[in-house]
Amino acid sequence: MLKKILSYSLILFSSAAFAEQNPLSVHVLNLENGLPSANVEVVLEKSSGDQWIKLNQKLTGENGRITALYPENKSLEKGIYKVTFKTEAWFNQQKQQTFFPEVPVIFKVDGTVKHYHIPLLLSPYGYSTYRGN
Repeated sequence: MLKKILSYSLILFSSAAFAEQNPLSVHVLNLENGLPSANVEVVLEKSSGDQWIKLNQKLTGENGRITALYPENKSLEKGIYKVTFKTEAWFNQQKQQTFFPEVPVIFKVDGTVKHYHIPLLLSPYGYSTYRGN
């Protein structure tokens, strides 16, 4: 039993340590009720000339967060990135209509900070985002 507890503790600690070291996180909050938006699909891409290269894709957790969106074992390079929140699918799950089927957020990594956080405040007919920390 003690071995199992230690194993689970090590897994949780490793996951938490990776999330702290990961250079990119996102958070989605529903402005209508002030609650986190779980199960929002989020896609991360990097600009390469005139095309976007997909790097990762995840769903927000129960707290509306993805704490480690950047691919594991890769260093964050300078450049232009795009985080796309697939909002229409989420609103469909909530049995609501939305004007915005997805919310693309394009941002520049210049190497001046170690961690980038992209929050999205969401409602069916509007949204807001900013550079978080």
